[in-house]
Amino acid sequence: MTYYKIARIVNTFGIRGQLKILVDTDFMEERFKIGNILYILDGNKMCAKVQVASFAPHKGAYLVAFEDYHQINQVEGFKGMTLAIAEEDQAELEEGSYYHHQIKGLTVVDLAGTIIGKIKEILTLGSNDVWVVAPKDKHRKDLLLPFIDDVVKDVDLEKGLVTVDILEGLWDED
Repeated sequence: MTYYKIARIVNTFGIRGQLKILVDTDFMEERFKIGNILYILDGNKMCAKVQVASFAPHKGAYLVAFEDYHQINQVEGFKGMTLAIAEEDQAELEEGSYYHHQIKGLTVVDLAGTIIGKIKEILTLGSNDVWVVAPKDKHRKDLLLPFIDDVVKDVDLEKGLVTVDILEGLWDED
């Protein structure tokens, strides 16, 4: 089974089985909806299949609790592990929408086909995501690409390429 990591378990919280997590996923509300099934991974090994009982923001992180895990001693061993979803649990997306794991690592080229770099991170900000591109030229700063039609012209998952039009002022010449 293929899993996609969506959060890192950083600590326990309280004595009633809650876990403090750092979320790194798209569609957060959908992923952590009460009743959803998640998997706890230790490295790439699946340790537990769990069902979300509660999920809430807490001081820059999130708190999650699972059905049948009501005491701190039941969840302490999960610290440092990862929360994931199974590939088959992902919903089909509409045309032009992508999961983060599909985008991270793609090569970014400009309209002339010149390689700019690789997408290393995705920031979820307000109205649109921002793709962080590690430049091929290591002396340049990361490029922040807004995921909007004026900038992202084509995403070819099969070729692993994203074609972009870098608008004036988007990436300073160093």
